[in-house]
Amino acid sequence: MSEQLGLFGETEDQEASKPVNVVVSPRVQFFDLETKKSAEEVGGWGNIRKMGLAVGVVWDSLDREFFTYEEKDARPLVDKLRTADLAVGFNIIGFDYTVLQPYSDFDLQEINTFDMLVDVKKQLGFRLSLNHLAQHTLNAEKSADGLVSLQWYKEGKINKIIQYCKQDVEITRDLFLFGEKNGYVNYLSRSGNPLQLKVNWKTAL
Repeated sequence: MSEQLGLFGETEDQEASKPVNVVVSPRVQFFDLETKKSAEEVGGWGNIRKMGLAVGVVWDSLDREFFTYEEKDARPLVDKLRTADLAVGFNIIGFDYTVLQPYSDFDLQEINTFDMLVDVKKQLGFRLSLNHLAQHTLNAEKSADGLVSLQWYKEGKINKIIQYCKQDVEITRDLFLFGEKNGYVNYLSRSGNPLQLKVNWKTAL
């Protein structure tokens, strides 16, 4: 019996054995950390490297779960971030990586990273807080602030810091994904007028 030929003169068996192009989703990691010390305690914002890691949290888009790290887990945290196709954060380049860098010989700036704060400031010419953008875009806000987290660290309330940091990562993730889906985020002008900032935030590589 003659073999059936495909469109390009190949048998059906040959066609079936061809590799199928599978679209693989990138591993996007949303990251935030809390510190042990304030800027005042280390001699100012020029000494961010001395603030120390209290807690770091990563949400992984492929594992779809949170990963939590304390100071003793700093190296595994760096290893986790290095597996990302894209790391996303808010002030992650100027702050989070600077805090974490003393714990690693690997240059964290080599990680493929998107910093929402950098993008917002580039477009507007001034900074907006994560809380501000979350309030006006997601109708959500942070449950505490960094000063409260520092007090919790002094009191040994690590679990409270973890929950706070997880919420920050969740807000960071949801804000980014909103911007990716809708092409804008909301904010208020200095005079209090509601405005939209067009963004081109993409997880696709």
